Amino acid sequence: MRVKVKVLFFAQAKEIVGKQSDCVEVCRSISCLELINELVKIYSLEKISNNILLSVNEELYQIDSNLSLKEGDEIAIIPPLSGG
Repeated sequence: MRVKVKVLFFAQAKEIVGKQSDCVEVCRSISCLELINELVKIYSLEKISNNILLSVNEELYQIDSNLSLKEGDEIAIIPPLSGG
């Protein structure tokens, strides 16, 4: 089953996508890695794909986590931060 979620983009991800947020349909039961891979494909985020952090409803998830998403969940794509 698929659910519609809101995807939030920050920093370099926002620059690549050209907007701050979007809505997309994804599988309700999905691993964090599978979700990252799906979002990388949809939004052409290959340039930063190896360093993305993912949060669901403001909670960070490890790459090997399994997710159970609900309609309206907020997924944040957080690229690596740089600077000093």
